Amino acid sequence: MTKDRSTAAKAGGFLIATGVLLGAVGGVIVGQASAGFLLGLAAGAGLALFLWWRDRRR
Repeated sequence: MTKDRSTAAKAGGFLIATGVLLGAVGGVIVGQASAGFLLGLAAGAGLALFLWWRDRRR
């Protein structure tokens, strides 16, 4: 059975992966790849947690 679009859960893994990649690229540009990676990870995880929290409220 498939879920109705209005009740289907959202996936936050894409946000985490995108944050890590963009953070690493941005970090390489400014010469701080590790810091960019960690900032991207934190931003992606934060967005994924927000998405999860918002989805739970439905």
